[in-house]
Amino acid sequence: MSHLQRLVGQQVDVEIARSCIFSGTLIDVGHDMLVLFFQQKYLYVSLLHVKNVKVSLQSNSPSDEEIDMDYRPVSLTFRKALENATGRFVEIYVAGNKPIHGYITSVINDYFVFYSPIYKSLYISMSHVKWLSPYRIDSTPPFPGSMFPPVHPGTVGQTFEAQCKRLEGKMVMIDLDDQPDKIGLLQKVDNPVVELLNATGDKVYWNIQHIKTLFTPI
Repeated sequence: MSHLQRLVGQQVDVEIARSCIFSGTLIDVGHDMLVLFFQQKYLYVSLLHVKNVKVSLQSNSPSDEEIDMDYRPVSLTFRKALENATGRFVEIYVAGNKPIHGYITSVINDYFVFYSPIYKSLYISMSHVKWLSPYRIDSTPPFPGSMFPPVHPGTVGQTFEAQCKRLEGKMVMIDLDDQPDKIGLLQKVDNPVVELLNATGDKVYWNIQHIKTLFTPI
């Protein structure tokens, strides 16, 4: 960790999954995350998914005024960053080609409930989140009232596995992916395996450790 601490305040290139590289100013480093000021926003990046960090060839850096406007040092853990962002409109990246936008409604033990104006409630495994970026309070998109998260998100399982078990007998989509083997009836959860019956009647057995998000339309 001391190696990264020495880079705080410098322009760095951070490479995460799928050869995605962010070039920005390293603002802070915590136990399991780093904070990067990138394109006028703050990225809270899980160190679990950081491939490497190096000093950037770019020399521009944000002014102290820009940094102080929205960032306050906290006890830096990725879980704490998620908890601090609860109720705010955020951008997160889990998998696929695009980030997801919406609200974190509750942070449980190893996952959190995420409310998307498009998908409604998503259940997201904490270990698969690459980065999180809260919107500034004054720049939250002007959604209609019906697109805001419910005040009481409902009862959920205390672990990601327990929440999967609560969805037994329901139609689900894994990882927001429309591949045939990722959409179907969740029949049974027997850790570490989730049994999914797809549209063609085939049973697909998924390792729960590799399920990033779970979405059910009903």
